[in-house]
Amino acid sequence: MKYILTIEARTRSSRLPGKVLKPILGKPMLAMMIERLKLARTIDGIVVATTVNPDDNPIVKLAEVCGVACFRGSEEDVLARVLGAARHFGADVIVETTGDCPLIDPAVVDKVVSDYRMGGADFVSNNLIYSTPRGMDVRVFSTEKLSEIDRITNDPADREHVSLYFWEHPDRYRLRNVTTDLPPKVANLRLTVDTKEDFELIQTVFGALYSEDSIFTFSDIVTLFEENPDLTQINQDIRQKPVR
Repeated sequence: MKYILTIEARTRSSRLPGKVLKPILGKPMLAMMIERLKLARTIDGIVVATTVNPDDNPIVKLAEVCGVACFRGSEEDVLARVLGAARHFGADVIVETTGDCPLIDPAVVDKVVSDYRMGGADFVSNNLIYSTPRGMDVRVFSTEKLSEIDRITNDPADREHVSLYFWEHPDRYRLRNVTTDLPPKVANLRLTVDTKEDFELIQTVFGALYSEDSIFTFSDIVTLFEENPDLTQINQDIRQKPVR
C-alpha cells in the first residue's frame, strides 16, 4: 500500500492571502511545514496539491526547491484536486493535511497513520474530537473511498472540505478518532494560520524553538505555552470559520 501525504496549498486564502509563502525566519511557511513532514516515517511521499491559477506558480517552484512533488488542480473543488494528486502519484491511501498547519509534528502524523494501518476503519483522524490543538490535523483514508465520495456528492461544502463527507456520514463509513490524554487547555490551543494574529503566534513559536540541527516536537510546543501562558492571548479572539 502506497501512503501519500497531500498538503492543500494556495495563495488566494480569504483572510490572509499568500500566507503559505509568508516568511518565518527567512523561509516560506510552507517550506517550514514540508521540512517537518519529511521526517514522518509512515508515508511514502509528499505532494503539494495546489491550483492551476497562475498566482500559485510560486508554490510549484517552492515544492521543487523543497524536493517534493506537486499537483495542480481546481481552485474551488479541493476534493477533485486532492483526488487528482492521489491518482497521479499512485496513492492507495491519502494522508490529508492543509498548508495552514506549519507546526504539525511528524510524530502526530505517524500516530494517526499507524492507527489507520491497524484496519477496521475507513477514515481515521485526530480531529473528529480534538485532543490535540487545531493545527495538528491529520486525516487518513483510501483513494478508493474518496473516489466513491467524488461520485456521490456535488455539495459545495463537500467539494471544498475534502473529507467532510466522511465526518457527516458515520452511517456509511467507519470512523475512528485518535486521542491523547493531554489536558483540555492543550487541545484548545490554536496553532493553525488563518489570520495575521495566527501568523504572529506561529512566528513566535518558531522563533523560540526552531533549530536547523534538530526538530522541535509537539511536546516542546506544549512546554513553551506552559512556560509562557501569555502567548495564547495573541490569537485568543480568532474563531474558526464554520464549514457550513
